[in-house]
Amino acid sequence: MANKYPVTSATTLKPGEMKCFDVNGERVIVARVENEYYAFEELCSHEDFPLWYGALKKGYRVECSLHGAQFDIRDGQPVFEPATRPIKTYPLSIENDTIFVELPE
Repeated sequence: MANKYPVTSATTLKPGEMKCFDVNGERVIVARVENEYYAFEELCSHEDFPLWYGALKKGYRVECSLHGAQFDIRDGQPVFEPATRPIKTYPLSIENDTIFVELPE
């Protein structure tokens, strides 16, 4: 079972931008790639460093600024070492311009 939480307005994020939010006690990054939105956990699975300090790369990748690990924000899978474990991703929906993120109970 999951709970749905309002996070921000969809117009808050420009294409290629990501922002970190506190969602029910979890730090969640919401990113916009063109007109698609994605939600994923804040910490890199390699060294628990905030991905928020990193950057969105071409395509659907976020890069950790500590060691350069990269993850596909669509499914959390690592796509560039040194990371070998995925990061969590969360379902996201938009209703009346509000972004909602679903977190497990």
